[in-house]
Amino acid sequence: MLDAFSRAVVAADSKGGFVGGDDLGSLKAFVADGNKRLDAVNFIASNASCIVTDAVAGICCESPGLTSPGGGVYTNRKMAACLRDGEIVLRYITYALLTGDASVLNDRCLNGLKETYAALGVPTGNTARAVNIMKAAAVAFVNNTASGRQVGVTQGDCSSLASEVAGYFDAVVAAIS
Repeated sequence: MLDAFSRAVVAADSKGGFVGGDDLGSLKAFVADGNKRLDAVNFIASNASCIVTDAVAGICCESPGLTSPGGGVYTNRKMAACLRDGEIVLRYITYALLTGDASVLNDRCLNGLKETYAALGVPTGNTARAVNIMKAAAVAFVNNTASGRQVGVTQGDCSSLASEVAGYFDAVVAAIS
């Protein structure tokens, strides 16, 4: 896993030069938005349980057959596994958002996830829908527009961070679809 600084150094080193130009500009922007990034990570991590629980409840409401005998989340054990997996995915997304690098998400979470779910018989359509519900909630937290949960944050436009976090969720959906 490389953070934004390590990536810039490795890229400059591979060219046999110094960090400068566009790389330096990208690092300056990364640092300037650092407090907004930390606020976004804090909002998502602090509300992870609610985000995941709401997503699982949402798919259960949309597809009542999931909680019926033979359904994907019929037993308490399956429900607990679903909640656990959602929290794991969300945790790796926050790691990626914190570092500004998706490699930890790709390497430690998404690599082989589709095959694992297929082997376990997990319905990927419902899983993708739950991830999209989590995405909507996380983006609302990043933009500080989550219903009833506005807090004091670093001032400034967070649209680029919201796009970044949305991209991480999209990568999860692509990996399991």
